[in-house]
Amino acid sequence: MANTKSAIKNIRKNERRRAVNKARKATLRTQIKKLRTLVKAKNTEAAAKELVTTVSVIDRSIRKGILHKNTAGRYKSRLTRSVRSLSAPRA
Repeated sequence: MANTKSAIKNIRKNERRRAVNKARKATLRTQIKKLRTLVKAKNTEAAAKELVTTVSVIDRSIRKGILHKNTAGRYKSRLTRSVRSLSAPRA
């Protein structure tokens, strides 16, 4: 149990930050799942539009400290590759 005023305030602050971070992480995961669903359904146009939104959410997650930049780069690379593979001609 916290004894000082500052420690009590820090507990309140940490709970608020945790809630915000949890919401941001949930938004990120939802957006990635939405894009992966479109790729799985082979919906090329919708997936291409959704990719722009997803990359934006991923970039925002880097700035907010939700994702590490290398992890975000890996997500963006794999998602972009999967969307481009839909429109690539079959050889």
